[in-house]
Amino acid sequence: MLASKVLRRNSQNVKNLYNSKCNSKLNNWQKQLQILNFINSKRYYSNDSPVNEKDTIVRLLYNIGSKMEVQQYLRHFSSVESQKFAVIKVGGAVLSEDLDNLASSLTFLNRVGLYPIVLHGAGPQLNELLEQSNIEPNYIDGIRVTDSKTLEIARKLFLQENLKLVEALERSGTRARPIPGGVFIADYLNREKYGYVGQITDVRKNVVEASVKAGALPILTSLAETPSGQILNVNADVAAGELARVLEPLKIIYLSEKGGLLHGETNQKIDLINLDEEYENYMAQPWVKFGTRLKLKEIKELLDCLPRTSSVAITATDKLHKELFTASGAGTLIRRGYRLFKFDSVNELDKKKLQKLASQVQLESPLPNNQIDLNSYIQELSKRSHTIYSDEPYEVLAIISPENDNNQVPFLEKFILTKNSVLNNVIDNIWTMIRKDYPKLTWIVDDHDEIKSWYFEKSDGSYTKNGKTLFWYGIENIDDVSNVISEFVNIQSIPLSQQQQQHSSNNSTTTTTSSFPSLFQKNQKNGNAFTNSNRLYSTLSPTKVALIGARGYTGQNLISLIDKHPHISLSHVSSRELEGQKLEGYNKRDIKYVNLKLDQVKEMQKNNDIDCWVMALPNGICSPFVQAVNEGQKEQSKGNKSVIVDLSADYRFTDEWTYGLPELYGRSAIKESSKISNPGCYATGSQLAISPLVPYIKETPTIFGVSGYSGAGTKPSPKNDPNFLKDNLIPYTLTDHIHEKEISYRLGRNVNFIPHVAPWFQGISLTINIPLSKSFKSSEIRELYEQKYVNEKLIKVTGEIPLVKDISEKHFVKIGGFGVHSSGKSVVIIATIDNLLKGAATQALQNMNLALGYEEYEGISLE
Repeated sequence: MLASKVLRRNSQNVKNLYNSKCNSKLNNWQKQLQILNFINSKRYYSNDSPVNEKDTIVRLLYNIGSKMEVQQYLRHFSSVESQKFAVIKVGGAVLSEDLDNLASSLTFLNRVGLYPIVLHGAGPQLNELLEQSNIEPNYIDGIRVTDSKTLEIARKLFLQENLKLVEALERSGTRARPIPGGVFIADYLNREKYGYVGQITDVRKNVVEASVKAGALPILTSLAETPSGQILNVNADVAAGELARVLEPLKIIYLSEKGGLLHGETNQKIDLINLDEEYENYMAQPWVKFGTRLKLKEIKELLDCLPRTSSVAITATDKLHKELFTASGAGTLIRRGYRLFKFDSVNELDKKKLQKLASQVQLESPLPNNQIDLNSYIQELSKRSHTIYSDEPYEVLAIISPENDNNQVPFLEKFILTKNSVLNNVIDNIWTMIRKDYPKLTWIVDDHDEIKSWYFEKSDGSYTKNGKTLFWYGIENIDDVSNVISEFVNIQSIPLSQQQQQHSSNNSTTTTTSSFPSLFQKNQKNGNAFTNSNRLYSTLSPTKVALIGARGYTGQNLISLIDKHPHISLSHVSSRELEGQKLEGYNKRDIKYVNLKLDQVKEMQKNNDIDCWVMALPNGICSPFVQAVNEGQKEQSKGNKSVIVDLSADYRFTDEWTYGLPELYGRSAIKESSKISNPGCYATGSQLAISPLVPYIKETPTIFGVSGYSGAGTKPSPKNDPNFLKDNLIPYTLTDHIHEKEISYRLGRNVNFIPHVAPWFQGISLTINIPLSKSFKSSEIRELYEQKYVNEKLIKVTGEIPLVKDISEKHFVKIGGFGVHSSGKSVVIIATIDNLLKGAATQALQNMNLALGYEEYEGISLE
């Protein structure tokens, strides 16, 4: 069976399947583009919810690339000021032959919150009009000589073409502003030689910025004017370059009917040019001449003046989205890039750059599993053979243990990268080097790795177990593949904490009897080699959990989550009222409710029967059960301390228990703790929504909280009576609510909290007014939140207002709104959270996973 599985995943099949999916995605995209065109043709402006419309369009973008790619590039493009996203130069042929596609493409970008700055030419149209007027076009050194009659025709034509594009955008429901002049200031290039041709001396970017600020796409022509007001003609490519020099956009895009630069000998489209490495080679090619040579030279001069993150893309109009939102692109991408290096010893590395890379990765990926104890790792690495690949600034670092007596197949033990390296495709260049040197390779990736889809694309086969995926390429012998998988399965059958124990005991040696055990322990982007757990469970059987207080909504949701968890099982479910009844919603085995007494709890702990106790009891009831567990541990003759996770508020105000909000207070303390206090639902959402602004709070924030009636528990009261709640909203505990105290205690700042109960069942909406000590723009505050939570899988930051109906039955918190007062001195943040999941059960499972040595999100859906 193993052989047949591997055969089905051979290299050719994988490539065929991938190509088939790509073609299918493009076909779907084209159909949906037609649908959007039809919708846009029926209206000027939509009355539909902009939130829903944006979400719909983002989902349409998933048809041209993976969800991860689209979201990653969208975050990247949205991270800068609106006018710094892209300058798009549109050729005259595109305006005359592909106007509808152009309008639709620009509309899609605008609907997802992006504001490209569009500059167009009209060369072919001008030639046609000059011919009709019996004026023969005249060029010197490739520059159009412009006399007064030519300028008169050009000015009229540019205005006409400018309005044509603006009107097409307006018909698509996109606001656009015609800017046919007033942006470029110029002097005569050489009046005697070229006539009315300008050389740009200044760019009035405030004209462009005003359009973007007003919510309209700026549509520019390349006409310039002298300080005294004389109109001058400027080449559109040159004008686009000058505009880019001033605005410093992430992307400069040239839309061309050819769809990219074509290789002069093969006539194939060139996908990528890294100027730092390839410019001299291209310029030496005999086919690089005339327009191609001039374009490459101008692009290099332009990019040399811009930040290294900027790039130029030449693509077709209908491929614009694929170029922007996928790693593979669609046209020709030109960037400065970096030179790539290969080292055979860690001593050859630049230690300062290495330390900077480690710091950057830790900043971008604050999860403990992504942290690197650099000194320890480098010291260990210097004792054995390895090959290291890197780019010039160390934005990517690949470390490979080569094939030897212990390693039957070379193993990629670390692949460290920054966001820039992914967005700028540096990882593809490094991978190309690796493939040349290593015809076969294996590596292991965590299931939640953000570029996992990229690894699938680069592999010939894969095998997944326990939240890890083994990848390989170049292994053609079926027995070799089988051996590699067997070694991987053996390692993955051991709990993470036990793997760490083995690493602790073997850390001083580099020899091993098989290829994977030692390598896997060292490859802790794929399982943290430098974090040791104090609870080293010796059994391969599932972790046993006892749930006390299972009758409530939170207990029911936690049971459902544990039912789907691959490594955790319920052993006891205690409820006084349901004693003797069958536990519904749990499918791993039949369980009946019991009513555990304190002496039974003590005895079970003494006998090491339970790995984790979950206390899902009302406030003020938990303490005797905790005491019983403590007494049982004192009499325990062997085994490890059990973990206790308390869902009540009883231990949230003591330093003896670890407060379990990993996104704010770190994972390491939870991993080392045996007593974890689960935060409250309102408190979780409020802290996450306020925390990034704590250094800038001037006065006391006010939290207006509204929860579904499941938050009022199962004991009958007006607050959970649907009939009483119909068309109603009930405020309660107007001051000194327990969550007000919890939020204030944890943030170190007092807050005002006003809770309400609403007619829906589950889900919380928080509207938070925060007075600020300094002025902010909405985009600046959003950026603070995006940076704070950039790698948090259960926190989503959006520019829109989050809605309760979108968060109900979801495991994440959504934060948005970011409404800043006109003074800039206060902001309203909106947060939504499901009170039964991330506000309770999901958070409890997060803490259990961390404390028990499993992957943090095991058993939690990230969709």
